[in-house]
Amino acid sequence: MKLKLGARGSALSLAQAGIVARALAGRAEVEIVTIRTTGDRLSEAGSPIEWKGDFTRELDEALLDGRIDFAVHSFKDVPSEVPAGIVLAAVPPREDPSDVLIARPRKRFEELPRGARIGTSSPRRRAQLLSTRPDLEILAARGNVDTRLARLAEGRFDALVLARAGLARLGRLEEACDVFRPDVLLPAIGQGALAIFARAGAAPLELLASLDDAASRREVEAERSLLSVLEAGCKAPLAGLARAAGGLIRLSAAVFSSDGERALREEVSGPMEEARVIGREAAERLLARGASALLAETGA
Repeated sequence: MKLKLGARGSALSLAQAGIVARALAGRAEVEIVTIRTTGDRLSEAGSPIEWKGDFTRELDEALLDGRIDFAVHSFKDVPSEVPAGIVLAAVPPREDPSDVLIARPRKRFEELPRGARIGTSSPRRRAQLLSTRPDLEILAARGNVDTRLARLAEGRFDALVLARAGLARLGRLEEACDVFRPDVLLPAIGQGALAIFARAGAAPLELLASLDDAASRREVEAERSLLSVLEAGCKAPLAGLARAAGGLIRLSAAVFSSDGERALREEVSGPMEEARVIGREAAERLLARGASALLAETGA
């Protein structure tokens, strides 16, 4: 079977596509097709990303018109709603979803001096960093991993916060100086997970299903259910992490004020097959405590 796999042209997206192509080795001949997205153009220009779909729209279009057979995304870049005719074919085993610190010179988070300049454009990271260290100066850091690391080397920042999974997939994990515990920096929805999408009813679906990891899929289902109920966009200081083990799943969720001074946290657990229900329950608990007002204050 010959298949065309769509991916963005960034080093990380191509690395992720390579992981999927190698997993299918011997069962399918995979050609990686690079497609430039709106998100890529905005990122290269240093412009803010207003909608997660900026990273997926062009790949969705290529799927629907048959230019590619399937596509791979970082799940945290996937909007809560996907276009009709496209289905989630597989969620491969999830990487460690933690955030990491990269500092020059190398330091752990607690060793950073007062007023250290931290590069991140994530409202979620900004709020949690300031909650722990209000002395820090948080600066916008846009672009792909290579661009941000180059700006760190130029001295624009004292440190960066990035997803551990991206560095691992790029083979650059040794650059991380510290790994944040989830009680300090709760990850983004879907962080560390890959999403493989295909056309509904397409021939490759059965083959792609062999790449699915049940625990990883359930974790993402819980987190994305939380996101959907809260109706939070990419600017929302919202965090969520579900972990599945032994047939159970535990979801930690939080919503923050932009300055990190206020936070609403909830934790819900239950049977793994009820992942979506657990995500919905966590969201409803947060809403009952005022999450809508807190998100509205941040413009999310």
